[in-house]
Amino acid sequence: MFGSQVMEELTSLGKIIFPLVISNLIFYSKSLISMFFLGHLGKTELAGGSLAIGFANITGYSVMKGLATGMEPICGQAFGARKWTVLSQTFKQTLCLLLLGSVPIILLWLKMEPILLLIGQSKTLTSVAKVYLTYSIPELLAQALLSPLRIFLTAQSLNLPFTLSATFAMILHIPINCFLVIYLDLGVKGVALASACNTLNTNLALLVYLFYTERAIKPWDGQMVFGCYREWYSLVKHMIPSVASVCLEWWWYEIMTVLCGLIDNPETNVAAMGILIQTTSLLYIFPHSIRSGLSMRIGKELGAEAPAQAKQTTIIGLIIAMVCGLLAFAFTIVVKGIWGKLYTKEPEVLELISAVLPILGFCELGNCPQTAACGILIGSARTILGACINFCSFYLVGLTVSALAVLRFNMGFLGLWFGLAAAQAACTCMMICTLVFTDWKHQVNRAKELTQATRDQGNDLEVDLLS
Repeated sequence: MFGSQVMEELTSLGKIIFPLVISNLIFYSKSLISMFFLGHLGKTELAGGSLAIGFANITGYSVMKGLATGMEPICGQAFGARKWTVLSQTFKQTLCLLLLGSVPIILLWLKMEPILLLIGQSKTLTSVAKVYLTYSIPELLAQALLSPLRIFLTAQSLNLPFTLSATFAMILHIPINCFLVIYLDLGVKGVALASACNTLNTNLALLVYLFYTERAIKPWDGQMVFGCYREWYSLVKHMIPSVASVCLEWWWYEIMTVLCGLIDNPETNVAAMGILIQTTSLLYIFPHSIRSGLSMRIGKELGAEAPAQAKQTTIIGLIIAMVCGLLAFAFTIVVKGIWGKLYTKEPEVLELISAVLPILGFCELGNCPQTAACGILIGSARTILGACINFCSFYLVGLTVSALAVLRFNMGFLGLWFGLAAAQAACTCMMICTLVFTDWKHQVNRAKELTQATRDQGNDLEVDLLS
């Protein structure tokens, strides 16, 4: 009996996670192709583009991702409780907030050059980064729609549309890059614009699907445009800690990129860090897919008032994540001598990449289970707790270890990665301890309060949302 329940849970998780892995791999290839074209342009362009991407992640994409993550527990629990109106309204509110939030980010990007120069970045790299960021503004606006749209569909277990949309956009991505970067000779501008075109094409395909499908709940529900923008408290309450949680983790990686520009031989360090960050992004696809699957599964089980099922999902999800971490560690050991050659031929950059990859793999041993655990906390609407754990792990533990390794023991580039390893270990321990002592019946009661507080107006089983 227990074995059949485990297999049923594995099957349910697999139906969510597998399409997410495929779509995330396809979406990741966008960044991979962008790095390839930056590397093709030269070492300075690769380093400057990496610096720009790091700055964009710190100040823009992490904020967008965090704000959108705030809608995950509400959407998951609302779908489990069959409250379709809550799901639709949460999407529209999130989209509105993301578009508003993009305005100060754009203004910051336009003024980023003096900021990077003030913190000691190379003038040459900063000038390249400025160009890349300026032409990445369309990408930021496109992400403001894509992030909530994807969560909206995932909450309904509709992952195939994103996979097909991302595939459609990726088929066009290389030709668009070739046209803009090589044929029109736009260089760094072309790489940034091609990335924006990819996201816009994905959005377009998803909107076409939503318009014609009969399976998905429609984000437009016939109400007045501003009729559903009341009582935003529940959404904003989860958005703020979600932004903090996502940003605290993302910022650590990108701050390392910025710090590389302050160590001796900045171009080599920043170029190597850019490639290594891309590698972590590739490996992160798997735990992130598990995280998203667990977040939605936990949310639905709590919304459906099934605490025992939520606990079982937690245990199975963490085991899957630990296996994923072991496989990631093995991968970095196997490819450490050849991985960097996919991006560059610079011998100094290749040497750094080869030395750091095993440390990166060790970090993944902690990153996979802690990412999965973070998804469980999000699904159970405990975003504040997740933000506190990330802060303690990355900035009290990780930053201290990095500072000692770099300043006291003169370990330079490697010291930054030892700090990350310490942060991941601390985060994993705190996350798992939190889940071990979770009262799932209490979480069911919290889910009831959350969905009732989020504008449960009228009959939530209205069929007009599905037409």
